[in-house]
Amino acid sequence: MTASLTPTDGTYFRACNLCEAICGLQLTVRGGAVVDVRGDPGDPLSRGHICPKGAVIADIHTDPDRLKRPLRRDGETWTELGWDEALDYVAARLREVQAKHGPDSVAVYQGNPSVHNSGTLLSAGGFVRSLGSRSRYSATSMDQLPHHFAAAEMFGHPLLLPIPDVDRTDYFLMLGANPLASNGSIMTAPGMAGRLKAVRARGGKVVLLDPRRTESAAAADEHHFIRPGSDALFLLALLNVIFAEDLAEVGRLAEFTDGLNELRAAAEPFTPQRVAAATGVDAATIQRLAREFAGAERGVIYGRIGLSLQAFGGLCQWLLNALNLVTGNLDREGGAMWPLPAFDLLGRVKKGQSYHGRWRSRVRGLPEFDGEFPVAALAEEFQTPGEGQLKAFVTIAGNPVLSTPNGEALDEALANAEFMVSIDPYLNATTRRAEVILPPAVGLETQHYDVVFHHFAVRNTARISDPIFPIAEDQRFDYQIFEGLRQRLSGETGSSPDERLELGLKHGPRRTSLAELRAAPHGRDYGPMQPSLPGRLLTANGRINAAPAVMLADLPRLEKVLNAQVPELVLIGRRQLRSNNSWMHNVPRLMRGANRCTLMLSGADAARLGITDGQSVEVRSRVGAVTVPAEITDTLMAGVVSLPHGFGHGKVGVRLGVAAAHAGASLNDLTDPEYLDELTGNTAASGVAVTVKPTGAVGESAAD
Repeated sequence: MTASLTPTDGTYFRACNLCEAICGLQLTVRGGAVVDVRGDPGDPLSRGHICPKGAVIADIHTDPDRLKRPLRRDGETWTELGWDEALDYVAARLREVQAKHGPDSVAVYQGNPSVHNSGTLLSAGGFVRSLGSRSRYSATSMDQLPHHFAAAEMFGHPLLLPIPDVDRTDYFLMLGANPLASNGSIMTAPGMAGRLKAVRARGGKVVLLDPRRTESAAAADEHHFIRPGSDALFLLALLNVIFAEDLAEVGRLAEFTDGLNELRAAAEPFTPQRVAAATGVDAATIQRLAREFAGAERGVIYGRIGLSLQAFGGLCQWLLNALNLVTGNLDREGGAMWPLPAFDLLGRVKKGQSYHGRWRSRVRGLPEFDGEFPVAALAEEFQTPGEGQLKAFVTIAGNPVLSTPNGEALDEALANAEFMVSIDPYLNATTRRAEVILPPAVGLETQHYDVVFHHFAVRNTARISDPIFPIAEDQRFDYQIFEGLRQRLSGETGSSPDERLELGLKHGPRRTSLAELRAAPHGRDYGPMQPSLPGRLLTANGRINAAPAVMLADLPRLEKVLNAQVPELVLIGRRQLRSNNSWMHNVPRLMRGANRCTLMLSGADAARLGITDGQSVEVRSRVGAVTVPAEITDTLMAGVVSLPHGFGHGKVGVRLGVAAAHAGASLNDLTDPEYLDELTGNTAASGVAVTVKPTGAVGESAAD
């Protein structure tokens, strides 16, 4: 490192931007290097908590595989380019494809890291709009679209997601969530182990339903197995009991809520006795949990990725909101509430806007949501000839070959694209198909403000993180890359992230500024969430819609599950504390220890299939097969197997030394693009029918 790129020795404070928890960090720099990273005890949200990812944030900065200058591929050879040359070339090629095939022939995919960097979040949109293409995709329709769909239908906007007030609740009922591994997830709550412990310490109760006895089960008073994909039936049965036994207490919300009678009627057929066999939860337990939840002084029900990644994700998220509503736990302390962030993305939103089904995909007619098509349609739109076929691809901080359905099919499609460019700091399983890679500065080199996650946080705080390390002359920030492309494509220029942040903070609900935030290096604390309805609602009539017509119309599809034949084995994913999707596997300290890309299965299933612990097994779905080691466990219910997502780094051309040494296999080589939540278009990665068979002796695995 040259002297010009060396920061001054001292102590620095910033928020970790590696996951949703946005923990405060305290970093010590000596001799131009980070020598110590620990949790910032002064951060009002994280209060000193740190996870293994945050502890190694400096390792990402020093990663020798991280790209810093543009690359252009010629066959299997990569050559560095100057920035002006690279941006000129990319803009010309994109326009060339669009002139030949139309504006929608260029597809854009934005990955999960886009929302972990305010430079990307605040500047990528101008570039995308300059393309004029409707062919937009993102990671949203892999794991959280049902949340946004339900929020838009019930409350008027995709970002009006009710957040559990976990710090003040007395009864925390969770489904399909593992907050000890995720630190929340659409519930920004660092240090969840301590927060759940506090619920129990004040005399409250924590209950978890999940097909796997996860890390979070150890922090709960009760854990119950539930069959993958049956959660909507369970939730309707809870509503059934609450209505049938006159336990509903809507309270003041009734004054501005429509559809309560329709909601009651929808739940009436789904008695606990009727759904018990399909869910795997006995009727007596369902009745008891319904009574306990409704009877709690302050309760909240929360469901996350296990509910979103299934065939009835939209219904699940609607029913969660409905349960909080009918028990009076919506918009009150200890229930589900809405944060009021200093930079409020909802501040100027018009009421009554439409977000769903305004246009549809070319091949299957899948509806858009908030301007994006489901990622399940991406590969087929490249592969299917005809007018409107995708011909070029832009990826922004994403790895869709590993993170979208039937990744092998997408990989093959991208190999035949006319042009592809990736704005990404790594040469990974997806970007290796690009003709040009434009790598932005990352992490400790960038300024960051968590624009999105303050909308999901369990406490209202704000914090600006300034760069610690300067960048070299031949590096560029993400917003410089996007603005450079935008200017070349449209001749227009946009405001900088700083200008947008300053404006939003000044006119936001806290009337603050970047200068005021910089004067508080540990962050500003604006206190706990407060009731905000009906003023926060963005529906056309300013009222809650408790029974949206699209939700009611989807119930007959759910009804069929009650008598459907259950597959012998179904696949679910698995979150891991030392990972975040596919982009944390190149850090040596995070990859230490035993192989984590294993297929978990119950002892009963292993015995039935003749599988021993550690043995290589083939897992096969309708669309593909992978080979991984078996891990026999008592934490899974029978008939369910579990494979973590984010692995599969062994493809030829990947330049990720550590990740390739722990390549594993991609869960999404098994995910079926035709298996969707038909209501929302979200991929149903949980509950995919699979077969499993042994392929070798113990220790023999293609994933080693």
